[in-house]
Amino acid sequence: MTDGTTPYVRPDVAAFLAFLNAQDGPKMEDLPPAAAREMMRTMGQLADVPRGDIAQVEDRTIPGPAGDIPIRLYDSHPGRQTGPVMVFFHGGGWVIGDLDTHDPYCAEAARQLDMPVVAVDYRLAPEHPFPAAPEDCEAATRWVADNLPCTGLVLSGDSAGGNLAIATALTLRDRPASKPVIAIHPIYPAVTTHHDWQSYRDFKEGHLLTEGGMKWFGDQYAADPADYRASPIDFPAAGLPPTLLVTAGLDPLRDQGRAYAAKLIEAGVPTIFREAQGNIHGYICLAQGIPSAANDIKGNLAMLKAMLEELRATELRNEGLRIEEVQT
Repeated sequence: MTDGTTPYVRPDVAAFLAFLNAQDGPKMEDLPPAAAREMMRTMGQLADVPRGDIAQVEDRTIPGPAGDIPIRLYDSHPGRQTGPVMVFFHGGGWVIGDLDTHDPYCAEAARQLDMPVVAVDYRLAPEHPFPAAPEDCEAATRWVADNLPCTGLVLSGDSAGGNLAIATALTLRDRPASKPVIAIHPIYPAVTTHHDWQSYRDFKEGHLLTEGGMKWFGDQYAADPADYRASPIDFPAAGLPPTLLVTAGLDPLRDQGRAYAAKLIEAGVPTIFREAQGNIHGYICLAQGIPSAANDIKGNLAMLKAMLEELRATELRNEGLRIEEVQT
């Protein structure tokens, strides 16, 4: 750290990192993409909790700009009254990750939020470089708005998926879907292609997400830095929906997430910022390897649920005022 202090590391995070960093074998960036994807799936089986009970889990395919897009629908109460739906975009550097790597988290979000969650299996690089991923996410979100019973959309995702949630919200701000985006929940998002951040220098080795891995992701994805979907921090944020943005204290991406939260606030976007002190990038998929991460997940979702309830109460109050004005 530049000020000479030692960053706080939770005991279970320290134990997990010691185990992880002691493992022999090739690094992810030394593998072909297919093998790296299998490595992430294997880590999820070891380090994440099981899915748990949930009433409905349904795999579907929907039309996309370059063929079918697989999605997975979660609902703890099928047949519910129509309300908001969360659309979730998984992390993995736009190269790895799929419906299975984030399956436990999506089920937990559906249970805790008590709303349907739709996970999107967008196209991955290098087979499908930028902008394939954001194009699929936009198409999937529009499909949900048009085809599932919902009153509004909540966009969420972690890491690369956090980037895709923000990018999709920016696209739909300017070219709206048939249902409004009422909130976004980016989790330790990537919001720029450059790495000139103190947290990058402090945590780029030994904290799961490494400098070599990030360079490998960037090279595979081949994003255009001048495109708002690659670097939303460089583009206006005014008009985005209320946002709950989350970072992790030991994450190379931490400072760019903090900076984007500040940008949202400066742009007048209702914003809640949370940081998982002493935790690392990727923690929403590590609730078994890092037991304290379960509390971070629970806290994030509780805050999002409260934010959505407040938005709904405000909407109902405004509707009542409009009715009174009409009647008078």
